[in-house]
Amino acid sequence: MKVNYKTVNHFSEVYLIAEIGINHNGRVETAKKLIDEAVLAGFNAVKFQKRNIDTVYSLDELNRPRESIFGKTNGDLKRGLEFNFDQYQQINDYCKEKNIDWFASPWDCESVEFLENLGVVAHKVASACNSDKQLLEKLRKTEKPIFLSTGMSSMNMIKNAVKMLDRSNLVLMHTVSTYPAKNEELNLNWINLLQKEFPEIPIGYSGHEVGVLPSVIAVSKYGACCVERHITLDRSSWGTDQSASLEPAGMKKLVRDIREIPKLHGSNAKVILEAEVSIAKKLRRVHDL
Repeated sequence: MKVNYKTVNHFSEVYLIAEIGINHNGRVETAKKLIDEAVLAGFNAVKFQKRNIDTVYSLDELNRPRESIFGKTNGDLKRGLEFNFDQYQQINDYCKEKNIDWFASPWDCESVEFLENLGVVAHKVASACNSDKQLLEKLRKTEKPIFLSTGMSSMNMIKNAVKMLDRSNLVLMHTVSTYPAKNEELNLNWINLLQKEFPEIPIGYSGHEVGVLPSVIAVSKYGACCVERHITLDRSSWGTDQSASLEPAGMKKLVRDIREIPKLHGSNAKVILEAEVSIAKKLRRVHDL
C-alpha cells in the first residue's frame, strides 16, 4: 500500500514531504514543475505555506521598505508570494492528477479555513507558529493529521503545544530553524529526546541543511518516521529559502537512499545466508565447530 498521511507511525515506511513552501515565487507553473519533480523523485507529499497577509503582519511591517522581484515594500513581497483560492484549486487538481498528497502550513486561523475549503489531507504547524494557542485550537478542531515542527522551541514549549493537540493524530518534527543549517547545529540526538519524552507520538525530521546525509542519518540511526525537505528547481533562484533546498538531483538521491535503509537494516537474527553457503564451502578452512 502506498504510504500516506494516514499511515505515518513508528512502523510505517518513511513518509517523505517535499516542502515547496514559497519557492514557487508566486507562479503556479513553477509550483507544478516542482510537483512534477517531487513525483519523479518519489516523495509522498508536497507542502506549501499559507498566510492571510493582513492578519499575520502589521501595517508598519507591510510598509517597511524591502526590495524584491514584486516591488519595493515588504507587503509587495508577501502578497506576491501568496496564491489565491483559484490558484490553490489548480494545485489541488494537479496533485490529484499526479497522485501525490498535498497540504500546507497555515499561519493564522483564516488560512486554516481557507485550506479546509480545499480539502487538504493534513496540516503542518510551522515552528514560528507552534506557540499560537488560537491556531492550535483551530487546527485540532479540523480532526486532520498534524505535523508539528519544533524549531526555536524548548521541551517545555513543545509539551505545551502537544497538550493543545490530539496525540493520536500528531507527528512531531525535530527542526532547527536556521537557513541553511550548519551540520553542527542539527542536533539529531534531539530526535531520541523527543522519542523518550513522547513515546506514543511518531517523531520525524524537518531539515534545512545542505545535502542529504543528515536526513538519511535521521532515519537510519534515529528512526525518524517522516522527513520533510525544502525543494527547488535551482538553488541560485531568487528567494530566501532556495539555498536551504534540494534541487532535483538531490531530491532523487534523498528518496533513493532513505528507501534503501530497510534493506540495509535487515533482520535481528544472525544466520548464514543461503548466498553464503557456496562461498563457505570454497573458502572456510576449518569445519570442526
